[in-house]
Amino acid sequence: MKKIGSLFGVLLVTITVFAQGNQNRGQRSGGGSNGPGGEGRLYGRIVDGKNSKGVEAASVRLFMIVKDAAGAPKDSLVGGMLSQPNGDFSVEGLSTAAKFRLTISAIGYKPIDQQVAFNRKAGNETDLGNIKMDQDAATLDVVTVTGTKPALQMGIDRKFFDVDKSLTAAGGTGIDVMKNIPSVNVDVDGNVTLRNSTPQIFVDGRPTILTLDQIPADNIERVELITNPSAKFDAASTGGVINVILKKNKKLGLNGLASIGAGYPDILNGNLSINLRQNKFNFFVSGNYNQNGGIAKSKSYRENKKAGEIQNYFNQESEADRLRKFGSVRFGVDYFMDNRNTFTLSQNIVSGNDRNDETQQQRYTNLSHDLTQYGDRLANGSNNFNRYNTQFLYKHKFSEAGKELSADISYNTGGGNSGSLITNHYFNPDGTVASPTNVVRNDGSDDNDQVTVQVDFIDPKGDHSKFEAGVRSFINNYRSTYNAYSVANGTETKLSLSNNYKYREMVNAAYGTYSNKVGEFTYQVGLRAEISKFDGELIDSAKKFGYSYPEKLDNIFDALFPSLFITKSISESEDIQVNYTRRIRRPNFWQMNPFVDINDPLNLRQGNPGLKPEFTNSFEFNYNKNYGTGSFLGVIYYRNTQGEITQYSDTISDAQYQQLNNAAVDPNAILNTFINANNENVWGSELTLQQKIGKNFDFTPTVSLQYMKVNARMDKLDLSNEGFNWEAKLIANYRINSKTKLLNKLSLQAIGEYESPEVLPQGKRKDQYSVDAALRKDFLKGNKGTLTFSVNDVFNSRRWGTIYDTESFYQDSYRRRNVRSFRVTFTYKFGKADFNLFKRKGNNDGGGFEEGGDRG
Repeated sequence: MKKIGSLFGVLLVTITVFAQGNQNRGQRSGGGSNGPGGEGRLYGRIVDGKNSKGVEAASVRLFMIVKDAAGAPKDSLVGGMLSQPNGDFSVEGLSTAAKFRLTISAIGYKPIDQQVAFNRKAGNETDLGNIKMDQDAATLDVVTVTGTKPALQMGIDRKFFDVDKSLTAAGGTGIDVMKNIPSVNVDVDGNVTLRNSTPQIFVDGRPTILTLDQIPADNIERVELITNPSAKFDAASTGGVINVILKKNKKLGLNGLASIGAGYPDILNGNLSINLRQNKFNFFVSGNYNQNGGIAKSKSYRENKKAGEIQNYFNQESEADRLRKFGSVRFGVDYFMDNRNTFTLSQNIVSGNDRNDETQQQRYTNLSHDLTQYGDRLANGSNNFNRYNTQFLYKHKFSEAGKELSADISYNTGGGNSGSLITNHYFNPDGTVASPTNVVRNDGSDDNDQVTVQVDFIDPKGDHSKFEAGVRSFINNYRSTYNAYSVANGTETKLSLSNNYKYREMVNAAYGTYSNKVGEFTYQVGLRAEISKFDGELIDSAKKFGYSYPEKLDNIFDALFPSLFITKSISESEDIQVNYTRRIRRPNFWQMNPFVDINDPLNLRQGNPGLKPEFTNSFEFNYNKNYGTGSFLGVIYYRNTQGEITQYSDTISDAQYQQLNNAAVDPNAILNTFINANNENVWGSELTLQQKIGKNFDFTPTVSLQYMKVNARMDKLDLSNEGFNWEAKLIANYRINSKTKLLNKLSLQAIGEYESPEVLPQGKRKDQYSVDAALRKDFLKGNKGTLTFSVNDVFNSRRWGTIYDTESFYQDSYRRRNVRSFRVTFTYKFGKADFNLFKRKGNNDGGGFEEGGDRG
């Protein structure tokens, strides 16, 4: 809390400086958002043509080029100001799809009158550079821009998903957002996979200790999807990168958004986001509360074998009543020192708790299916967590368009506590007690802190070439304590599965990429070097483990990760791309932690501290075609992974059972852990179509095909397996434009998904399907009000099932985390562009919007 108090102090000082500096001139700009496209900003610096010094108080006026009723072109004034002492000017709230006429006049200088537009590569902000005022004034080239952005876009090495277009995720969490993105899947535990591999999750481009279900969907602006990351990105992204970009409004004046929602089962959500943009400062703050619950069912059918012959059977059915709550507060400030330099300080706080009450019914039968024993298991668990993120960013934009230097420090810290009480009863077929009641109590805690320091430099060389370089240091410290006790006659006995565990992970990296264009080909080459070290320790036993890459100079290639992207433009709307990258996947905490999870007495889980990182060579071929009513993206890929981290399951040995005695586990329980396979080869294809039919209907189908071959051995046991799997996802949107007030501005969205069975080293994952649907109504003046009704998992069919078939057991099971839910969310947008927190009566600083009318 001292860190939070210090941060509040910094913000208070910043606000005081802002109030004292409100006499700064030339910061206000007027603007409109007439025409299609999003809102953006044009800025630059006016300098003397001879000495390059800034020209103060030059009159800057920006006109949007429009057409009158007769179709004749005319100019409409949308912004203006007087340049600052250093020559800076900025006009905001502009349509990025429009063209403009810029006029500049100053005493003693020749007037400038030129046409300008947004740079397609620069996004929503375009730097017009240094504009010289003299007899030889240069005219900036006109740049074409694109119109309204679709929900899914493709770049040279990534795809973008606009979360605002996801109706079914309104009021939910980041997990709900991921379910709606093509190529992305979410399993029963909320784990995200991309093409059946685990991606690295970033928030605002940096590592995080937050999980996706701890991020409100209403706080997410967009998601970046990078299936084959270039050398610019963390090498530990074998499964790709998913970058969650949080919302941060920078509109002038006071603006905000408020939402409230409720639903079944046990759903409550609320959100309030406010930003204040005045002069050189932009303050932003948001608060969120999210709650969800439900009773989820699971089932397992087991055949216990010996040398492949069935010995007996076991069935288990479970019901888990789960309630999860969390709240978050995010605040910060942007300081625009001038048009070239920006500082940002932000703080994010998340706190929550989770309650889970589970009942299991168990039946043991012999080879003839006669009941030999039955029982029940009651598990009452809870945990709480706190997460803090502090981030400081600095960005410098040079006068050359696109050239910039950025540096930032991100600090994540947090911890939590957990506990559970497990009670087991066993009965004979006649109802008499088979064995004494078994009670196990456990408690645990964890602490985590991460520091990331990064510096990036971008330097465009002409119209097509660009050089990028950067350095990054990441340090991650984690400590976990887990205590388990057998409770009998009021006495607790500590069990051997208790553990005290800590680790320190450090990754230092540097990268460089260069891109250019030769004829119709655009290429990007890159190289990343990473030195990584992992030191883990079981504190009670002083046992140490970990890895260091490269271990010695002879293994330097273990630290190098090249990338190559080549794109050929067939036409302005059609291109093809091939790319190659080498990546590393380091085992995470849960995969290495030797702690034995006994929450399910039939299926135990344990990490493997002896795991080593895996290395992947990935190849892709992309074909992208844009046409009048939509676009098509086709991908063919191949991945070869050495040392693939994969799951391994087997029944516990007699020695392991004795070690876990009094922990209420089944003597034929399966122990699920992780091993390094020899290698894995994956061939796949991904086809995505965006199609618009008429003005109101659009749909996006995605089909993924994959063939996987795993080569793995455990001692003398061959675990190799191979097979084909496929999946399909369809997103459909329909908007009603009607003269009937009730139906007008009504939007409908439906999302359906199917995943076929998928091979595992010892079995397969069962197929699954789900459907989500939502209805949204926009109303009030300027569509400021929105009412959304959504149903997640319409047919209550979303569940995760597996089949394992080995010499010692056969098991068919499924689990669920969430159930069908209904949610109603109301959202209201508000704002006042001329709001001034420190407004002074009768004060005119000379930097305001210049009045004027249309010019024909």
